[in-house]
Amino acid sequence: MTYWVYILASKPGGTLYIGVTNNLVRRVYEHREGLAESFTKRYGIKTLV
Repeated sequence: MTYWVYILASKPGGTLYIGVTNNLVRRVYEHREGLAESFTKRYGIKTLV
């Protein structure tokens, strides 16, 4: 199985988040839509770097 390491950011000079997933498109969508109570939702981290 293939896995992806991805980085999301809140804004330039803001908070970063690093994650691992086997479905990058689905996972970025989940972060952007705030589908789970998480670190990324709390800090508004939505931009794929």
